[in-house]
Amino acid sequence: MPAPAHIDPRLLRAFVAVAEELHFTRAAARLYVAQQALSRDVRRLERELGAELFVRTTRQVTLTPDGERLLPHARRVLAAQDDLLAAFSAAQARPLLVDLNTEGLVTGRRVLHRARELAPAHELMARYESGLTGAAAELLAGRLDVSFGRFAGLDPALRSGLAQQPVRYEPMAVVLPEGHPLAGPAAVPVAALAGETVYAGAGNPRTPEWTDLALRLFEGRGIRLAPPFPLVVGDEEFGRIMAKTGNPVLAVVDFPPMPGTVRRPLVDPVPLSPVSLVWRKGLVHPGLAALRKAVAEIARIEGWLRRPADSWIPATDEEVMSGGMPPVHG
Repeated sequence: MPAPAHIDPRLLRAFVAVAEELHFTRAAARLYVAQQALSRDVRRLERELGAELFVRTTRQVTLTPDGERLLPHARRVLAAQDDLLAAFSAAQARPLLVDLNTEGLVTGRRVLHRARELAPAHELMARYESGLTGAAAELLAGRLDVSFGRFAGLDPALRSGLAQQPVRYEPMAVVLPEGHPLAGPAAVPVAALAGETVYAGAGNPRTPEWTDLALRLFEGRGIRLAPPFPLVVGDEEFGRIMAKTGNPVLAVVDFPPMPGTVRRPLVDPVPLSPVSLVWRKGLVHPGLAALRKAVAEIARIEGWLRRPADSWIPATDEEVMSGGMPPVHG
């Protein structure tokens, strides 16, 4: 019988446990498996090797000559595997760098806090890269591990190296100077923005996915996109520029409060900002597993992936967020 091209290390581990214990029940307990499963693995290894490894009687288990010949080789293979796993575990112990885009945004922060509770032994460190496009280059270069944002808005060349998990359909809003005519009502119909010039990050190289979403929303509605403007940093500077220009700013409902401004949700329809958890393909880390679990948990409890019946979202985003499945409407 020809030698097998591959032997599952699990089968070798079962063999070594029985060889050292010379007792199937004790070996099964040592490996935390059922005795029946252990016996099945040993029989499979014997079939693959074309050799009987144990002499089994009702009173004892002993190694055959072939079993004695295999034992030192099996031990060396398993030791090498253990060394590999230990090295990989050390790599996984490094801090996971998680981009939350902007300080004060709720969605990413809530997911990160829950993931830290789920994986307290691992360090998940926050970063703030402003936008997903800016973060994507850092993800692909390995200088950042995870980010949040509109995956469908990335260039296909960037998307090809990344993986994503839908997190939330986040309702959009406008941030208005306190004295703006639209600041009074509790909500702003999208049609009420006709004739307005709305800032949506035009010219910011880190956030073109957000500007593209705004353009899709504004199209055919008489809403003008504010021209490129240097990135405003800091609450005080944001409030000053808002007061000076008087332009509404496209945002999300959980956008952090800013001095001298009010935030109003958009309605009729409710435009949605699709948020995904995004990471580099092939990344394996306990922190990433905790983030994905936290996303699934919070989204289920909060209904983050349920869409209002009167919502709006580009078809490209709907396809990415639903994974080809029909969207869930609330």
